[in-house]
Amino acid sequence: MASSVSSPLFASLRPPAPASSRCAPPPQAAVPSADNAVPRPALLVAVASHRRELVLGAALGALLSRAPLPAQAREVEVGTYLPPAPSNPGFVFFRATPKDTPALRAGDVRFLPCFLRPRIAVRRLISSVPFPGNVEPYEFVLPPTWKQTRVANILSGNYCQPKCAEPWVEVKFEDEKQGKVQVVASPLIRLTNKPNATIEDIGSPERLIASLGPFVTGNTFDSDELVDTSVEKIDGQTYYSYVLETPLALTGSHNLAKATAKGNTVVLFVASASDKQWSSSEKVLKAIVESFQV
Repeated sequence: MASSVSSPLFASLRPPAPASSRCAPPPQAAVPSADNAVPRPALLVAVASHRRELVLGAALGALLSRAPLPAQAREVEVGTYLPPAPSNPGFVFFRATPKDTPALRAGDVRFLPCFLRPRIAVRRLISSVPFPGNVEPYEFVLPPTWKQTRVANILSGNYCQPKCAEPWVEVKFEDEKQGKVQVVASPLIRLTNKPNATIEDIGSPERLIASLGPFVTGNTFDSDELVDTSVEKIDGQTYYSYVLETPLALTGSHNLAKATAKGNTVVLFVASASDKQWSSSEKVLKAIVESFQV
């Protein structure tokens, strides 16, 4: 009689037998009949099973160590790893990739070993396993001295992808002397029931900022804080731009914002500065916001 010992730790990690031959298990030796079976001591069976779980655990640990951490940030100047911006001398070019945020990651787990192929339990266990992308890739320029900062997990949307009900922060960059920028993504359904709506479908620039203003300021938004709005179309994509004077905002007393809708998400780009930062970097911040595209 053949015996086996299993642990509940890895019970949920074993997926159903895959249909593809690429993940087919190796051929098993014929099981001896009851007449000629050689009984194995229970201790040896337990040791063998324990060794198998150690191997599985090591493979899982290696996978986790290779996967990018949620809201990963590099604590170095962006000029050391980002390319120069061709159309903006003195700036570097940033384009978001699936490695940067959970919302951009594709739901492709083919890189996993066969024994970890798609299983809900595995996705919950490994928080860095990609999910279907919720945001179209976006891009903008930055001064080379800026640094990317870490986004808190509760703000990053990492815990709710792929179906977040509230806006989340994609990426953040800052410079102590010039200010900071962040990309905020909002589910389209939060603003309109129309699938794949354009930003014009959502409403006027004033209506949009009334809904997303608190994500610009970090606390509250008053329509009196809105100084100017503008609308522009770039490669067929419409953008709403804003200038805000927000003396009570947590993000800073000066805020610039630019928003557009694409796919099932509204993407909001925000540049913020204190009075001191604004006096010396107003032109830089305006150039950064102007460069933003989805």
